[in-house]
Amino acid sequence: MNPAARRQIALWLFVCSAMVLATVVVGGVTRLTHSGLSIVEWQPLVGTLPPLSHADWLEVFEKYKLTPEYQQVNHSMSLDEFKGIFWWEYAHRVLGRAIGMVFFLPFLYFLLRRMIDRPLVPRLAGIFILGGLQGAMGWYMVKSGLVDDPHVSQYRLTAHLTLAFMIFVAMMWVAMDLLTERGGRMVDQAILKLRRFGFWLALLVLYMVVSGGFVAGIRAGKAYNTFPLMNGHAVPPEIWLPELGMLNFFNNMATVQFDHRLGAWLLAILAPWFWLCLQRSAASARAKWAGHALLLALAGQISLGIATLLTFVPEPVIALAAAHQGGAMVLLGIVLWANHELRVVPMQRGF
Repeated sequence: MNPAARRQIALWLFVCSAMVLATVVVGGVTRLTHSGLSIVEWQPLVGTLPPLSHADWLEVFEKYKLTPEYQQVNHSMSLDEFKGIFWWEYAHRVLGRAIGMVFFLPFLYFLLRRMIDRPLVPRLAGIFILGGLQGAMGWYMVKSGLVDDPHVSQYRLTAHLTLAFMIFVAMMWVAMDLLTERGGRMVDQAILKLRRFGFWLALLVLYMVVSGGFVAGIRAGKAYNTFPLMNGHAVPPEIWLPELGMLNFFNNMATVQFDHRLGAWLLAILAPWFWLCLQRSAASARAKWAGHALLLALAGQISLGIATLLTFVPEPVIALAAAHQGGAMVLLGIVLWANHELRVVPMQRGF
């Protein structure tokens, strides 16, 4: 691939990654405003247009009235109130479809123009397939709240969230690869150790995403709205309920929130350690700048998490909670950048 093509494809992937970030934030607002069950059908192709007339709105509203959420929670909701929750879910779905189009059409263009190296084609095709699976997973999640209980399954919600992050990881990594001319492998033992350190740090951020999904899924943020202790305890006494067994890790508010906090404490310790090792190493200047950005992003993310927790009574401040969800993706992107900078000795950079 010539340098110009590499830059164009990398820029396209960065744009798609930014759209995934926006969709995650809108998805967070959709969940926080209890809007996710307002559209009771999945129409990937014909469901792009919203209701255009009063009759259309009444038809959509009547379908919503058949759901457990309306019957058990929102039975006094007016049509205007319904429109308020409808538009958030609609925006979330349209953004998801827009990502599919913004990814597929340029991919087809680059492919037909033979601008993509053959080994890269299956990687990009795999990302597109993951995007399609993400749409299906989103509907599978919504369906769980349309049966008896007007709440979506925390397992499906976490899977939906995690898959979005995996798509983001794949696109970002490929884009960064395209902007790096590989000049050779590093052999410095300190750098090799930092690579392993960075890899485990990235896994820890992903653990925070998964545990955060369960916090959101069972609304564990509504409990233990104190910091640094959990209602006066370092470890809450109800963290292990014998009747739940291993399900404590997924269904018990105390356990789920404790696990998420534990990951944050580990990041607060390990990320500065990683930064210090990075600054003392022979890593490139760009890798060290990634380390600086990592500390700033982590400080912001932890601050958002604490602020969200302390303002969650009786409902969260939506802007804080949504920013915290989006901040997780920003933090992961910076960890990926740091990891990528440690992988190779670059000969030439794009852009």
